[in-house]
Amino acid sequence: MRPEILFPLFQDVIVLPGIGPRLAALLSKAAGPRVKDVLFQLPTGLVDRSQTTTIAEAPDGQIITLTAKVEEHFPSTRQGKPYKVRLFDGTAFLHLVYFHARREYLEKLLPVGETRIVSGRAERFGSEIQIVHPDLVMSEDEAADTALLEPVYPLTAGLTAKVMRKSAAGALSLLPVMPEWQDEGLCVEHAWPDFKGAMDQAHHPQTAADLEPLHPARERLAFDELLAHQLALQLARARRKALPGRTLDGDNAKIDAVLANAPFKPTGAQTRAFEEIRADMALPSRMTRMLHGDVGAGKTFVAALAAAKAAESGTQTAIMAPTEILARQHARTLAELLAPAGMRVAILTGRDKGKARAEILEQMRTGVVDVVCGTHALFQDGVEFADLALVVIDEQHRFGVSDRMRLTAKGHRPDTLVMTATPIPRTLALAVHGDLDVSRLDEKPAGRIPPDTRLVPMERLDDVIEGVRRAISKGDRVYWVCPLVEESEVSELSAAEDRWRHLRAALGDERVGLIHGRMKAAEKESVATAFREGKMDVLVATTVIEVGVDAPDATVMIIEHAERFGLAQLHQLRGRVGRGEKPSSCLLLYKGPIGETAKARLEMMRETDDGFIIAEEDWRLRGAGDPLGLRQSGLPDFALARLEAHGHLIALANDTAKLAVHRDAELTTPRGEALRTLLYLFEQDRGIRLLKSG
Repeated sequence: MRPEILFPLFQDVIVLPGIGPRLAALLSKAAGPRVKDVLFQLPTGLVDRSQTTTIAEAPDGQIITLTAKVEEHFPSTRQGKPYKVRLFDGTAFLHLVYFHARREYLEKLLPVGETRIVSGRAERFGSEIQIVHPDLVMSEDEAADTALLEPVYPLTAGLTAKVMRKSAAGALSLLPVMPEWQDEGLCVEHAWPDFKGAMDQAHHPQTAADLEPLHPARERLAFDELLAHQLALQLARARRKALPGRTLDGDNAKIDAVLANAPFKPTGAQTRAFEEIRADMALPSRMTRMLHGDVGAGKTFVAALAAAKAAESGTQTAIMAPTEILARQHARTLAELLAPAGMRVAILTGRDKGKARAEILEQMRTGVVDVVCGTHALFQDGVEFADLALVVIDEQHRFGVSDRMRLTAKGHRPDTLVMTATPIPRTLALAVHGDLDVSRLDEKPAGRIPPDTRLVPMERLDDVIEGVRRAISKGDRVYWVCPLVEESEVSELSAAEDRWRHLRAALGDERVGLIHGRMKAAEKESVATAFREGKMDVLVATTVIEVGVDAPDATVMIIEHAERFGLAQLHQLRGRVGRGEKPSSCLLLYKGPIGETAKARLEMMRETDDGFIIAEEDWRLRGAGDPLGLRQSGLPDFALARLEAHGHLIALANDTAKLAVHRDAELTTPRGEALRTLLYLFEQDRGIRLLKSG
C-alpha cells in the first residue's frame, strides 16, 4: 500500500489551482497526469528581470526590464499590420509591437500618460528599439508583488508559461515534509538539503548556476531517484538469493569433452566467466548472472559449457533468442560444440508446425534433447521440459520481464544466465544490471585479426563497387548495410531495396541477396543460409543483421551513410566480419559535410575495435541524448537524474542500497520505513515485485 503521506502527490493534476479539464489535458501532455509529475518537471531556464535598464542602453536581443511613460497608440490600419504603442523614458523611444491585438484591451493595459514597467526581448531596427509581444506589462503598484526572477519550464502547444509556473507552485504547496531516507553523513558531506528543501530550491532558481545538474539541490534529487532504482534492484536480488535453487553437479566428463574438442583454445576471460558460472550452479541458491561480452568475444561457447554442466546433472537447458535467425544460429553452433559430449540440441520456433513440432515437443518432454534453442515459442502453452535447470537468455534487453518469468516457470527453480553483446560503460552497467552478478568477456579469441576500418566518401561509390567486384572474384563474401528499407520522401538515404537493384545490375543477379526486417522469418532464414553457404557473394541488408546473420568467412562490411549510425551500432555491425582467420575490412561510407560528433564517431571506429572503449566514448559523445541507443537496451527512464551529469552517483547509490538491504532486508527500521516511502514515491514498488523474475 502506498504510504498516506504520498496521497497528495498522486492526485490528478486537475486538483491544482486554476486547472480545469482542458488545461489538465495540456499539463498531462507537458509533464504527466499527476501532481508528482508536475513536481518532477524541473525548470530548464530562468528569466531574470531584476536587471533594469534605460531604453537608450537596452542591449539588442536580450530580455530587459524598464520603466517608461505611454505616449501614443498606433492601431493597425490594415490586415496583417501590427498594432504599436510608443513609450518614452527620457532617454529614447520604445515601441511595443502586437499582432492580432484587440484595441480596447491594449488601451486598458497601456493608458496614455500612465507609467508602466515593461519586460521582454529588446530588438533594434536601425534607430528604432522595439519589444514584440512583451512578457510583462504592469503598473508600479503591481510590480511590488511580481517576481522579477521567473523559472522557465518545458511547455506544449496551448500551455502558457504562466499556467505552468502556477501549476508548479501548486504542486510544491502539496508536497509534505518527507521522512529522511538518506544517510545523514552523506547529506552533510555533499551539502544536500532535505527532499522538500531541494524541491523548493530547484523550482526557485536565483541564478543560472542554480539550474546546473551538480547544484546541491538538483544533485540531491537525482541521487534520490538513483537510490530508489538501485534499492529496487538490490531488494529483488536479495529476494532471489533467498529463494531455494538446486545444486547442479557432475563428474565434469561432458565439460572436458567439450573443451577437448573445441575448435579453439578458450580465452582467459571465457575460462574465468565459466568458473564463476560453474560455482553459481553448484550452490543451492538460484544463479542470476549476466554474461556481458563484446562482439565476437565467445559468449556462445561459455553458454555451451554451462549447458554441459547442466547435462551432467541429467537436466536440460533452454536458450531463448530474440529472432529466429539468431535461435537457429545458436542451435547450429551448439550442436557442433556439444556433439563430442554426446548431447543433443533441438530448435523450436513459431515456424515449426504439425508433425515436426509435435516430435520436438515430445523429445523435450521426455528428455531426449539436452538443449533447446528457440524464440518466444519456448514459453508458450503446451511446451514442457523433462527437467529444465538452466535458462539462457540472449540479447536479454529485447525480452520483457514477463517473458523471462514464463520461461523460468517451465522448470524447477532453474538457474538463469542472461547474455548481451552491447558493451556498456561500467557506471551504466550498474544502472541496467545492478541486480545481477556480472561476468565480463573482455578478451577476443587468440589469432583474431581486427578488421581494417576505413572512411570513404559517398562520392567514391563507383570505386567501392569496383572493389567489391575484385573481392568476390577472390572468393570473399560482402555485407552491404543500408539504414532504410525503401526510399523515404523525407530522407536522402539510399534504401536497401534500391541498393540491391543497383548492385544486382553491376555484379550479377544471382550473387546479390537482400534481407530486411519486413521479410517473413522463413524468407530471412533462406537468404541468410544461402549467404552463409556461399551461394551468394553480397548480402544487402538493413540493421537486421546486427544480431543473427553469421557467416564466419565473410570478410568485408560496407556501411552506407555511416554518419547516421550510433557508435555502438556501427561496432555491432562491424563485428559481423573478422571472425575467421582471413584479414577483413570495414568501409564506412559517409556523405559530407558531417558534424563534429559524427566525425568523432567515425574516427573512433577507425582507431579501435574494443567495444568497451567505444562504449565509453559513445556515452561521452552522445551526452544528454540516448546513450548507446540504450533506451532499447533496458536503460531506465529517469525524471530527475541525468546520467551524463549524474553517472558518478550510480556507484554511490548502488553501495548505499546494498548497505541498506544488508542492514535491514525487510525495511522495517525507521530508516527502512523512510526508504519504503522513497520507493513508492519513485514508483519502484512495482519494480520490486516484477524484478523477482530473474
